[in-house]
Amino acid sequence: MKIFIASDHAGFELKKKLVEFLSHSKYEVEDRGPYQFNQFDDYPDYMKPAAEAVAADSGARGIVIGGSGEGEAMVANRVRGVRAAVYYGGALDVVKLARDHNDANVLSLGARLVTEREARDAVTLFLSTPFSNDERHVRRIAKIDH
Repeated sequence: MKIFIASDHAGFELKKKLVEFLSHSKYEVEDRGPYQFNQFDDYPDYMKPAAEAVAADSGARGIVIGGSGEGEAMVANRVRGVRAAVYYGGALDVVKLARDHNDANVLSLGARLVTEREARDAVTLFLSTPFSNDERHVRRIAKIDH
């Protein structure tokens, strides 16, 4: 599975760790930036290209990382065909449900709110949970995309 990953300055260090983790887990990882730390960068500059890459590749998933994950998800969700869910710590149920019920294809992480371990656990669950394909969920997603 191909994973497109991007961050802003707040998520830069966590992104580097997740790229290494995912690469060792045998995923094909494409880093969409930034490639060096810049405390003045703007998250839409990285989130939008990552989300567009996910939308263009139906088998791919995306991971976007910022301070809270909220703005990053907002940018990603502006791209047609992207369904981004936010995880900022705590119970992982939201990650499982986002995949199982909503076929989320982008996970947005709040780097200021999660530990590295929580992020790895969330990413692992996000990438391993299949979409249920239940008719009601398919119907609801179709309404989102139209």
